[in-house]
Amino acid sequence: MSKEIQLTDRINRIVASPALAVAAEAEKFRQSGADVVDFSIGEPDFPTPDHIKQAAIEAIQSNKTKYTAAAGVAPLRQAIVKWHAAQFGTAYEPAECVATTGGKHALFHTICCLIAAGDEVLIPAPYWVSFPDMVKYAGGTPVIIETRAAENFALTAAQVEAAITERTRLIIVNSPNNPTGAVIPRAEYERILDVCRRHNVMLMADECYSHFVYDSEPFSVAGAADAKPHVIVAGSCSKTFSMTGWRLGYALAPKPLADGIAKLQSQSVSNPTSISQYAALGALSGPMDTVGTMLAEYRRRRDRIVAGVRALPGVTCTEPQGAFYVFPNFEARLADRSVRNTTELARLLLEREHIAAVPGEAFGAPGHLRFSYATSMDRIEEGLRRLARFFAANAERKAGSAS
Repeated sequence: MSKEIQLTDRINRIVASPALAVAAEAEKFRQSGADVVDFSIGEPDFPTPDHIKQAAIEAIQSNKTKYTAAAGVAPLRQAIVKWHAAQFGTAYEPAECVATTGGKHALFHTICCLIAAGDEVLIPAPYWVSFPDMVKYAGGTPVIIETRAAENFALTAAQVEAAITERTRLIIVNSPNNPTGAVIPRAEYERILDVCRRHNVMLMADECYSHFVYDSEPFSVAGAADAKPHVIVAGSCSKTFSMTGWRLGYALAPKPLADGIAKLQSQSVSNPTSISQYAALGALSGPMDTVGTMLAEYRRRRDRIVAGVRALPGVTCTEPQGAFYVFPNFEARLADRSVRNTTELARLLLEREHIAAVPGEAFGAPGHLRFSYATSMDRIEEGLRRLARFFAANAERKAGSAS
């Protein structure tokens, strides 16, 4: 008789990614022949630019297919710090840079290097689904700071000051934000940095959506005066260069931490994929005209989907200032309890109308749904038609049961 497998506490205290779980459910419907309008995954629908593909092809043809240094090949690390300096006015050295297997690995490895049992990590909500679980895996305690729709979900320095305790080791700030599209104004972000500096708290800046801002210029808090000793940048090629499947990101950090990340990487994945590294080198060294093209199209889609969800009776929605998500509030539609929460609402939307969306509970914001508009305008229009039909049918069911 085989012994039952016992998983460790560190695995049992985390959950699988809710966004990927929704995508998997949507795929089941798609495999059965359903026409799914998939608003679940935040992935650009634009192809990887040709010059980046060509850089990868040339790497293969040049036999750059071997192991690399754990922190990444020297030309890529040099390109990352040069690109970040040109874009944001920072001054990192290659020794302070680690190329990682996607931006998610930069975040995960940083947390594993910094956080131990008893440490607190401040996480503004709504938050990206993986932040709390990464902290829990490392043995730390997530401390949630609730941001407000009335302030466009933008974190403030006063909120950070109020949440810090003697156990606070790190704050994770994602701006532009997934799932809300919130962008922290530069001046306020620098005030948050000042609070962290005074309390000796590290600030991890998740810059995954750095170049997708609609009403201001992209910036990095790491470019502020005296920022480097207090800031860790987690960056990614996934969104800016439409390279999600290439899995290439980076961490910029004080050298002792960068060395720790590289050490952990050497004992986990060895190194990021060599071909992806050279593709990223092509991306960071080449033209960025595709970014402007994508941003203009995202703005057009944003305006349409915001107008569409606001047209639904009882639904409110802040206007995203960055990224490519809307995060409407359905609490008024849940008030009659015909649908108990947005987890159930997301399930019903998928079952009845084949619309895939991620419930707000996954982001620490019950009552909301996240819709990604990184999809075609035709799909957005079809999704809005189905949403209107769903809520009209729901109202009819409610009226029928009342009579």
